Amino acid sequence: MRVGVLSRGLEELKWVEKLGFKSTSWLRFFQSPAADPQADWKSYVDKYKDEAASRGIRVSAIGALYKNPLDPKQTDYSRDLFKRAILVAARMGVKTICGFPGAVIELEMNERGGNPVYKPFENYIPQLCAFWDPIGKFAADNGVRIAFENCPQGTYFLPIMGYNMLAKPAMWERFWNESKCADNFGIEWDASHLICQFIDPVTNIHKYGRKIFHIHAKDAYINHDLLRVYGICHPGVAEHRHPGLGQANWAEIIHALLRAGYDSDLNIEPWHDPVYRDHDAEQPEDVRTGLVDHQKGQKLEEAGLMIAKKTLEQYTAGTE
Repeated sequence: MRVGVLSRGLEELKWVEKLGFKSTSWLRFFQSPAADPQADWKSYVDKYKDEAASRGIRVSAIGALYKNPLDPKQTDYSRDLFKRAILVAARMGVKTICGFPGAVIELEMNERGGNPVYKPFENYIPQLCAFWDPIGKFAADNGVRIAFENCPQGTYFLPIMGYNMLAKPAMWERFWNESKCADNFGIEWDASHLICQFIDPVTNIHKYGRKIFHIHAKDAYINHDLLRVYGICHPGVAEHRHPGLGQANWAEIIHALLRAGYDSDLNIEPWHDPVYRDHDAEQPEDVRTGLVDHQKGQKLEEAGLMIAKKTLEQYTAGTE
């Protein structure tokens, strides 16, 4: 098990090596030349593979697309893109591609309040399977598996009014029970998304560890003082952080992953820690810094990555 970092294609491999990481997950695949239906994708992919190998970097997964493939406007494009990512992974010898499964978004009116509400995602498991099962079979035929990230994409990090049907473990079970290709579908697991739903990451691994195909290493922190006053739906109650700066027990997490037979790497997800980030860069929607950023001009992203790397490598050294 190596510790790595998410990176955005060939151009960032030098940065990955500079920071001392030996693994990466290729993020934003959809923006790369390899995703262009008109491009000579094979030559780009071969160059990427050779460059990673020359720098001693293992590509643990390809992050194909983190949007909503079940949105009718995106469906055809998403299907083609995931199939291209599968072919790219097969050519590179990468066994996992990742993304969001999407969601069927249909509204109904709450007559009492006059407000629109989502119809339950549970109603649309057949549509989820209808889209993904053929892609899952195509992946299996090419020696590739598919991992869905468990990010809710909802307000306050909760699975409310989001567009990911597989943000909650109960929905993982429903999907696997109904899919005809369930053996080839797993989770791109992120502890932060569990912590923000008050789910214990270690207990979650003990139950679902064999279905964890890839990991985004990210931590979270619940401010219990704010929680006791304002409840969970309040800015600052829950925030994402680099590993080692939140409340996840990484010793127990990695111990549980090894016990479960996890066979991939831990790739740190940058950009979301509200303190250890580059404060002159564009601020992600989920970062809460208040009305005034008292750290304006500070560049702390790489410092945060080094804290995360040191935290995780305590427990992964010698596990390859």
